Amino acid sequence: MSDRKKGLEKSLFSAGGLALILFILVILNLIFSRVNLRWDTTSDKLYSLSDSSRKILSELKKEVTVKVFYTKDNIATPVHIKNYAKRMLDFLSEYERYSRGKVKIEEYNTQADSDEEDWARKYGIEPIPLPSGERIYFGLAAMAEDQEESIPTLDPSREEHLEYDLTRIISRVQSSKKRKIGIISSLPVMGQPPMMFNMQNQQQGAEPWLFVTELKKTYEVNEIGAGADSIDSDIDLLMLIHPKDISQILEYAVDQYVLRGGNVIVYVDPTAVSDSSPAPDGMPKPSSLDKLFKAWGIKMDSGKVLVDFDYATRLRNQANQVENNPLWISVKNESFNADNITTAKLEGMLFPVAGVIEKLPDSSFEYESLIKSSKNSSLTEAFRARFGAEGLRRDFKASGERYDLAVKVRGTFKTAFPEGRPKEKDSKDKPKDSPDKKKDESEPLKEGQKKSAIIVLGDADMLFDSYYVSRQNFLGFNMARVFNDNLNFLLNTAEMLTGTEDLISIRSRGKFERPFTQVDELEKKAQAKWMVQEQELVKKADDTNRKLREFEQKKDASQRFVMSDEQEAEIQKFQEEKRRVNKELKDVRRNLRADIEALGSRIKFYNIFLMPFLVSIAGILYALYRRKKSLMN
Repeated sequence: MSDRKKGLEKSLFSAGGLALILFILVILNLIFSRVNLRWDTTSDKLYSLSDSSRKILSELKKEVTVKVFYTKDNIATPVHIKNYAKRMLDFLSEYERYSRGKVKIEEYNTQADSDEEDWARKYGIEPIPLPSGERIYFGLAAMAEDQEESIPTLDPSREEHLEYDLTRIISRVQSSKKRKIGIISSLPVMGQPPMMFNMQNQQQGAEPWLFVTELKKTYEVNEIGAGADSIDSDIDLLMLIHPKDISQILEYAVDQYVLRGGNVIVYVDPTAVSDSSPAPDGMPKPSSLDKLFKAWGIKMDSGKVLVDFDYATRLRNQANQVENNPLWISVKNESFNADNITTAKLEGMLFPVAGVIEKLPDSSFEYESLIKSSKNSSLTEAFRARFGAEGLRRDFKASGERYDLAVKVRGTFKTAFPEGRPKEKDSKDKPKDSPDKKKDESEPLKEGQKKSAIIVLGDADMLFDSYYVSRQNFLGFNMARVFNDNLNFLLNTAEMLTGTEDLISIRSRGKFERPFTQVDELEKKAQAKWMVQEQELVKKADDTNRKLREFEQKKDASQRFVMSDEQEAEIQKFQEEKRRVNKELKDVRRNLRADIEALGSRIKFYNIFLMPFLVSIAGILYALYRRKKSLMN
């Protein structure tokens, strides 16, 4: 009887212990369900907010609601969009977490003919057509009180910049103020009003350049005249476009604007082909800001222009023949900084006769290259822009260096005018009665009050309409087609620099794909070698033609149509040399293919044989260790 009692007590104890364990598990599950434990082990921290975004979220004054419109139940939705949507929604939860209730995320499964679809269209969310004929929605809108911002389509190809896009719209809905851009330019970028000579004669005015029209759609754009002596503190972004002959007073005003924390975009140009008022020698007058550049830790030699044969542009020369002009540089994908938000998604830009920007050796400021030339480039004197491509090719020798066409400099700068405000007599300002004159009585700043960001480009012509947009009239409609990213670059940089300091410093989220680049490097090396061989062949041909002309001049009139022994020998020598060079070119191509195939074979060996072999060896060694340990016990 006692045994049965003991058995019953044992059973009750076991059941009670099991119930207790179950109760503890439920409690722990409830506790940990409310705890957001995350550990981002990716090398680029792809799934974590940057410090800049966290700071912006911590300073939010208005509550922000982010409405995500996504058709997630459609079976025809491409897999890459489904996967991206999961990552995006997971990343949005970080905003809720770090905003401490200031940011709320709402998800709407946007089906066709639903109330959610009507709301999506109200916020400007655009449907994505599928090959099946169906349409899905994948966008979001942020709102705070009466302010709204939207991302009409969440593009998976912009995943590296998702954090910037999200933080930007959350930051923008905090304020209803329209941002201001000030423009200083020696070119007629703001347009020209029509001029009246008399009742019968009127000169037609000029429209503003297209980039100004596009900026006015988003910003308040003001022109700052050459006679101004200060930059208003409410200017969110200052643009200097080919500032030739800029006065010391205005240059000082730019200096003080930067020291107050203002952001600047500078387009300088050693040879502005779009400038209709050249120097007395007929050459376009260069623009440079040597004094300011030195204070910003950079320089540009206004007497040098870039020659780049890899990025040469096909143009008609003075003889109406099409040639690849290496002074007109059409940069491609690999030229752009993939880690910078402003350039990561650009595909091509045109720089008509550009200079290069360099970092000063003693500069301690942040220096980031945005656009680079190819290695098949070098610098030449600016006056050689008059020469044709063939003349440049004859003397060309690649430096092997990639030059900077556009850079971003960031830091807390010191003044370029340590002696203080320049005196009026030292300046080239307009007369004192100029309407642009505004006396600046403020105390000169010697050091920056906070960080500034400055983007500098070595060309100003790229903003001229004809170099990025083509216009035509079709059946009475004026049509414009943008054919490169010159305008997109400006709009990207303006959007970034008119944001807060923290928004400017937001990093790209790294690469979600790891492209294989070794084959591209091999091809570039081979192309560089071909260029040397081609130049050798061209030089041989020129020497042969020169010798043939010399032989021809030595003949008398009766021998004009008879080929001399010297001419035949020279032609034979050239043909043999040509065959030799062509054979070497074939060898270069053959070796390139062999290098690529060898690289592929090594990768296959590593993936198929080496790694499994190493794992197997490690397993065998571990098994032997366990066996030895068990025998010892």
